[in-house]
Amino acid sequence: MSSYLCAIGTANPPHRIPQLQIADFMASALQLDPAGTRKLRALYRVSGIGQRYTVLPDYGRATGSFEFFPNTVGLEPFPSVGQRMAEYRRHALPLSVQAVQGCLQQLPEVSVTSITHLITVSCTGMYAPGLDIELVAALGLPSHVQRTCVNFMGCYAAVNALKLADAFCRATPEARVLVVCTELCTLHFQKSTEEDHLVSNALFGDGSAAVLVQGRPREQGPSLALTAFHCGLEPDGHADMAWHISNFGFEMTLSSYVPRMIQQGIGRLTATLLAELPVELADIRAFAIHPGGRKILESIEQALGLTTHDNRFAYQVLRDYGNMSSATVLFVLQELLHTLTAADAGAPVLSFAFGPGLTLEAMLLTVAWGEETPARHLHHVAQPVPATVVVSA
Repeated sequence: MSSYLCAIGTANPPHRIPQLQIADFMASALQLDPAGTRKLRALYRVSGIGQRYTVLPDYGRATGSFEFFPNTVGLEPFPSVGQRMAEYRRHALPLSVQAVQGCLQQLPEVSVTSITHLITVSCTGMYAPGLDIELVAALGLPSHVQRTCVNFMGCYAAVNALKLADAFCRATPEARVLVVCTELCTLHFQKSTEEDHLVSNALFGDGSAAVLVQGRPREQGPSLALTAFHCGLEPDGHADMAWHISNFGFEMTLSSYVPRMIQQGIGRLTATLLAELPVELADIRAFAIHPGGRKILESIEQALGLTTHDNRFAYQVLRDYGNMSSATVLFVLQELLHTLTAADAGAPVLSFAFGPGLTLEAMLLTVAWGEETPARHLHHVAQPVPATVVVSA
């Protein structure tokens, strides 16, 4: 039997800040001279990001009108981890509820009381009793719903959550699993001129995505059957993508070597996943790649022979939201789902996700339409069929 991703809902905070306005905030906070400010603005200009969403309005304001950061030169005293976690707890629940409501509104046949499992995902905030318990109360979920938290894995965490959802549905066919990925990355601005921090400050935004996974496809429209998973590690990248807790927030390490490592490993990861499946990379005709950053997108294009048109969903999400860590791949999948028709039933979807470790996750899905088994379902085809690729970093 298969499990099916049946709907995706997304949500963002109300503060939508243009990318170059954020650059001005950063230049002021870092007390850069004119030459440094020009270089920083150039970095933001070529990022491929037009705007990002944040729970903190300060990124669009000048000193003197801040609500979270001190209204002082240099933002001193710089906010502590405790202050940032208080903001996470304040904003994570309403944003998550909004995403869940957007998901479940697409499935009128699914009531909240029928949810059997809840999986929450985040690497940008933690507390206990946590977001999972607060969601039970806010959504009216059964008090006996089985709860699992996936924390601190970074951009590939959504794949791990879907693995869990798939396992729950395969073990209990009547299971209905709600997965909620909520990331408030902008809480963790680091006041540092180190390259890793400059890049991280230029990429990450806030967002939440919720999906419903169950043992059968939705009654109408597209679903994605969770067909196969594969995980790999690149130990040479152990120090190049990392996420550490410091005294002043969570520090992201994202070195300039990461795109090169992904480019070197993506072909091998693909070949391993597809080795025993009736689909080849050469047969893939449509792509939706999660934007870990513009350079990562370009590296994947070079490795897999893709065009910028193939990557249009990735560039769209990057432009409109930036990188929202674990939630972002679900934003891209949502864009993909909007383009599917009944003619796509049976087409496989190939997904990759990258994160600290350097961890490489691969996932194969299959398009289903309505409650009927696709005529070209992956397990029953003798020849490769067109596929869709999703890559996350």
